[in-house]
Amino acid sequence: MERPAPASRIALVAGATGLVGRKVLDGLLADPGVAAVYALARRQLALSHPKLFVHLVDFAALPAMPQVDEVYLALGTTIKVAGSQAAFRAVDYEANLAVARAALSAGARRLGLVSAMGADPRSSIFYSRTKGELEAALDGLGYEGLVIARPSMLAGDRASLGQPERGGEHLALQVTRWLRPLIPANYRSIQAGDVAGTLLREVPRAQGKRVFLSGAMQPRALN
Repeated sequence: MERPAPASRIALVAGATGLVGRKVLDGLLADPGVAAVYALARRQLALSHPKLFVHLVDFAALPAMPQVDEVYLALGTTIKVAGSQAAFRAVDYEANLAVARAALSAGARRLGLVSAMGADPRSSIFYSRTKGELEAALDGLGYEGLVIARPSMLAGDRASLGQPERGGEHLALQVTRWLRPLIPANYRSIQAGDVAGTLLREVPRAQGKRVFLSGAMQPRALN
């Protein structure tokens, strides 16, 4: 039996300036069942809302967190942007894990993670291995509910968030749109809003660990 979501939840979001994180933030702010949203960021958000409280933090030295019920992790970068594998890992693994630990200490019992297709701690590919190691580390923390989203290539308006388009991304998205009927569901590009929607629906009622592959988060699969 599914447990109903609490009437007045308090949520924590890390990575609210990214494609999925911003959609998660927007959804939480629009949810009448959410009383307050704490957003952790390195810079101020270009958004204000009565329920939103932005905390500017150093993810390598997090302060104590306010009491929260659920946490959403959407911190991520690329090796090209980060500049090295070590710098990439500092964001995608260390910062996400630090937030998860701090949120657990602040009372959070449910967690949603934006991971990636192919995440595997045994992968020979550094990117996929890092994502998989984070998933495994989070699974070991003891959250009551853990929801992992593994999207394929994300589609969304990066320019509106002040983000540069990632190398080759525009062309790749165009190609996948043309060939969409021929591409297996888990490998098709996916709208950031569909990934966020899955987390927003599943995290508040999560029990145990659930992993959603990209195909399962597509609108047709959710009907």
